[in-house]
Amino acid sequence: MNKIFKQALSVLVKVSISVILLIILFRMVGHENILEVIRGANKPLLLLSFLVYSIGYVLCLFRWDMLLRALDLRLPLVRVVISFSGGIFFNLFLPSTIGGDLMRSVDLSTHTKKPKEVIATILLDRLSGYIGLVLLALSSLVLGWNLLQEPSVLFAIAIIAGLLIFILLVLFSNFFYSRVNNLLRAPGAGKIREMISSLHHEVHIFRNHKKVIVKNLILSVAVQATAPLSFYISSLALGIKISPIYFFVFLPVIGAITLLPISIGGLGLRDATTIFFFAKVGVSKDLAFAMSLVNFSFILALGALGGLIYVLTLRYRRIQYNKPS
Repeated sequence: MNKIFKQALSVLVKVSISVILLIILFRMVGHENILEVIRGANKPLLLLSFLVYSIGYVLCLFRWDMLLRALDLRLPLVRVVISFSGGIFFNLFLPSTIGGDLMRSVDLSTHTKKPKEVIATILLDRLSGYIGLVLLALSSLVLGWNLLQEPSVLFAIAIIAGLLIFILLVLFSNFFYSRVNNLLRAPGAGKIREMISSLHHEVHIFRNHKKVIVKNLILSVAVQATAPLSFYISSLALGIKISPIYFFVFLPVIGAITLLPISIGGLGLRDATTIFFFAKVGVSKDLAFAMSLVNFSFILALGALGGLIYVLTLRYRRIQYNKPS
């Protein structure tokens, strides 16, 4: 009962943070201004932006399917689509992307009876996505160095790059893994130690699949590029005219910040960081907020579509339950 209470309290705190941030932002900008900006947007360009953003989800789906096949989990593509769709639906109202990943883990683990392998694919899927995000941010920063040398942006990119280096060292170096494991012997650190141990061992399942990992990383960079490109097209629809390089630098940073499990689906946090970073290049608060809300509407639409697919395929999942491929 105590555990359920803690989980409920955690969700309540995250919902509260999202709501408070949105209230502050709407009061600061004014909801009338936001509605006016969105109403005046170029609708064909918004549709194109949505289609580009959707391509990112399709690429994510094939990236995960690639990892499943590498571990000989050769499921019908329709089964992978169903599980993936359920994941993006649960991401709408559960903290960060953890809820969707948990749902995917349970769904396919039950179906395949191979939970260790399924969890390993999801962990590597997330890790490769984060690597792609950092690589895109760094390469864009190099290309746009003459345009952008804002200290706060450089600091943010240094943080996410440093975090990635630390994660890779812990996961793939036995020396660093043992040192971190020893540091986490303190009382209360058991769950963190257990999580790191699980990550370390499960990611190593792929040590003999180097070609798959390389292909996965290339695909991850392509996945991460769809969000900045979609945002850029949305900005054109809203009348914002700035260099596209800013989107390829800012969006990976914004994406990394919204991964923090302190809000529901990044709502509020994504909007605040979008306003903060784009203000650095002269974008007004109302335009930046409108751009972020348009992006959230895409997430909402794709999540709702995922939920519809997941619900409508309930009978199919029951039939397939005892017949894993």
